[in-house]
Amino acid sequence: MFQSLPAPAADPILHVMTMYREDPRAEKVDLGLGVYKDPQGATPVMRAVKAAEQRLVDEQDTKSYTTLSGDPAFRAAVAGLVLGDAVPATRLAGSTTTGGTAGVKLGMDLIHAASPGSTIWISTPTWPNHYALAKAAGTAFKTYRYYDAETGSIDRAGMWADLEAAQPGDVLLLHGCCHNPTGADLSAEDWAAVAAFCKAKGVMPFIDIAYQGFGDGLDEDAAGLRALAAQMARMIVVSSASKNFGLYRDRAGCCLVICPEGERALVQGTLEVLNRQSISFPPDHGARVVTEILSDPALRAQWDDELTEMRDRMNRLRRLLATALRDACGSDRFGFLADQRGMFSILGGSEAQITRLREEFGVYIVGGGRLNMAGLTEHSIPRVAKAIATVL
Repeated sequence: MFQSLPAPAADPILHVMTMYREDPRAEKVDLGLGVYKDPQGATPVMRAVKAAEQRLVDEQDTKSYTTLSGDPAFRAAVAGLVLGDAVPATRLAGSTTTGGTAGVKLGMDLIHAASPGSTIWISTPTWPNHYALAKAAGTAFKTYRYYDAETGSIDRAGMWADLEAAQPGDVLLLHGCCHNPTGADLSAEDWAAVAAFCKAKGVMPFIDIAYQGFGDGLDEDAAGLRALAAQMARMIVVSSASKNFGLYRDRAGCCLVICPEGERALVQGTLEVLNRQSISFPPDHGARVVTEILSDPALRAQWDDELTEMRDRMNRLRRLLATALRDACGSDRFGFLADQRGMFSILGGSEAQITRLREEFGVYIVGGGRLNMAGLTEHSIPRVAKAIATVL
């Protein structure tokens, strides 16, 4: 039986991670793996998270199941964090999910159950798993242009030209902020254009927001999403706590569905049936940590301060790398790095050039030139810039 399984394709990001781990050079630099790293190269447990976990150890008196859609308090806390007061609670269905990944999959499963003929429009480039999750959910998808590699900004003309082919009932997948992998985000004017387009075309927005707080601030990063949500009858929003709470291995995420009040019970029940058919009950520990932090003013302030430190560090590293590259290249062709936001940016480059960066200079980035800004340090930036200028 199993010998007939097709050989799975290697995940390119995990492959880079393996090669980095096996490289014995002391000066190697990992800019591939998408996790936040502090100046010492560690991915720390946030202090607010440790405090919240200690409270759970001291006070939690059961590990029994919650509900098929998880703890309602977590969903309410995430809705407040992501949506603010843009949508009343009476129009929100939702579920705790196993990280943002399962949240995207649950949203796509819901789309397939409700409208099997719908097409999901996904930006190119995007987080590669978006395509795989759409395939796994059985939903058709098409791509639209998003990024202009020459300017390091959004290809608005290409994007809107491609989306003209969208049909009523289709779904438009967007990144809420800190676009992965480009770092190029929609402006307030772009979000307004999205709202007008979706209403005119009868297209439903689907927002994946995995990096809230990593761009310009918690409220700033969600402003476009909130403005859109306030205008839409139906919309899906998936939030992840992996990055901004550092809960990578605890897999805390949330899928929120905005819908008319009369549809809420049906949507909520369908989400629970979909969970029952896959995981039964969502995981709770990470979600409980998030709820504890967001519901306690002191813990929330501490978390916000830590998140600000992380964001400020990444934005400073962006500026330092852009400056170092300008000095190394004698031009400002990588100046766009300073203006982008989030953990990632794309440098471009052929597979041969990416291989050369790795083999000759010990600089590990993902194919296509995606690099994780949080993997840099002030010490490594001059060497990384020199390598990039030499190879790219």
